[in-house]
Amino acid sequence: MGVQQGDSAPDFELKDQTNQPVRLSDYRGKKHVVLVFYPLSFTGVCEGEMCAIRDAIEVFRNDEVETLAVSVDSPFTHKKWAEEQGFEFPLLADFWPHGEVARTYGVFEEALGIAVRGTFIIDKDGTVVYTDRNPVPEARDQEQWKAALREIGAL
Repeated sequence: MGVQQGDSAPDFELKDQTNQPVRLSDYRGKKHVVLVFYPLSFTGVCEGEMCAIRDAIEVFRNDEVETLAVSVDSPFTHKKWAEEQGFEFPLLADFWPHGEVARTYGVFEEALGIAVRGTFIIDKDGTVVYTDRNPVPEARDQEQWKAALREIGAL
């Protein structure tokens, strides 16, 4: 089942592409968080989704909102991909224990060893106000994320 709308978002700490720890609870009371799980770096649909975030960064990373993208790739893979694509938002490594945060949120695909496309919008109080889950090959509609951010006054 995993994390649902109305749940308190489970805290975690993962390393970003600069190998620095990022803790979800550090945003509590400060920013709304768009938590985006994706299968793998350097893959077509994932790259399209992350580039769409990059291209609308003023929506997804500002004084009110932070976007955290999570995959099972290592921080070193994330660093290379972020440099190549100009991603300035955190890419977090759910590398070891493998997929632990994705499992906690209910978006880990055991048979493939990767996360499905799960999105969780978490308000400043730490409550999940929006979720979506798409299978690996299916891209998400980021307009729905923007609508959810508008509903909580983040846009």
